Amino acid sequence: MPLVNLPAFAPELIADLEGLGTERVDTPVIQPAEPFLDMAGEDLRRRIFMTESETGKSLCLRPEFTIPVCLRHIETATGTPKRYAYLGEVFRQRREGANEFYQAGIEDLGEPDVARADARAVCDALKVIASRLPGVTLATVLGDQSVFEAVVAACGLPAGWQKRLVHAFGNQTRLQKLMADLSDPAPAGVFGPEIERLAALGTLDDEAKLIAHIDETMEATGYSTNASRSPADIARRLREKMELANTRLDSRALALLKEFLALEVNLAEAPQALAAFAQKAGLGLGEALVRFESRVAALREAGVDPADITYRAAFGRPLDYYTGLVFEIAPAGNALVLAGGGRFDRLLTLLGAKERIPAVGFSLWLDRIASVEGAAA
Repeated sequence: MPLVNLPAFAPELIADLEGLGTERVDTPVIQPAEPFLDMAGEDLRRRIFMTESETGKSLCLRPEFTIPVCLRHIETATGTPKRYAYLGEVFRQRREGANEFYQAGIEDLGEPDVARADARAVCDALKVIASRLPGVTLATVLGDQSVFEAVVAACGLPAGWQKRLVHAFGNQTRLQKLMADLSDPAPAGVFGPEIERLAALGTLDDEAKLIAHIDETMEATGYSTNASRSPADIARRLREKMELANTRLDSRALALLKEFLALEVNLAEAPQALAAFAQKAGLGLGEALVRFESRVAALREAGVDPADITYRAAFGRPLDYYTGLVFEIAPAGNALVLAGGGRFDRLLTLLGAKERIPAVGFSLWLDRIASVEGAAA
């Protein structure tokens, strides 16, 4: 018996999803934990309910549907484009509400027209919620990780710092901390006396000397026979840490990054605002801006007024697999998120697909929709 009740509107919701040209799928409640631990993001990893098979394999209760649906698609070798709909229980710790709850949604795999698929995801989520909550005004917030990545790359940061900042996108606390680290030098002694001594001697600047030093140290301590990483691997990591710590973002670049992250306008005005920012900053964001403008045009074609959507440059969602569009829908004036989604073009390849499959989707929180429905009744 389920610990939570399926909302009464579930049959109508499934009919709505199937009416959008989808195939209904289900996935096992018990899932291999590794894909979620590797790809779902720190926020979700902390909330997963873990268990173990009798052979020692790490398992978990299904914490979301995107990864299981994608794995199922790969295992069944189904061609694309393909649109899957799902409805079922997920299990993860939440700050508010039950740890077992129902989610529904759509995963849109393999549509080559990215702008059209992005617009369809936003449009479908709005349609499905509106049909359940007639008369409730909805507020949609949209972000774009690929635009943020383009801005970070245009600032000229080393690849390691770009990776850190992109990984923190959507987590304001972590992002602000990283930007503070970029603006202030690392305190003396932060790497320990031995590393500081090597840096002072210039050994860290000479890869061959550093590898030789690490090899000698490992031999002297007897660690080398059991080392999981070679001296070359350790040397490369140490040099990378020093490079990251010693990288400083000049005041102009830092100001530009902060200016970008503060950008918030309605989506109809966003293409012009982004183009003006790029021109003023002297940053080359061409391809990212073209994709952004194409999505706005596709939303109009789908019947969604971009002026009703808020574009927030700093907005992201706490799942590591997103690559472009990210969005959330809530009742106007209420922080309760009813639906969230985005684009995850790299995920299927990382999960084992033999070819790149573009993908976008969204999830609906049924218990939250039911609570808003009850309040509006």
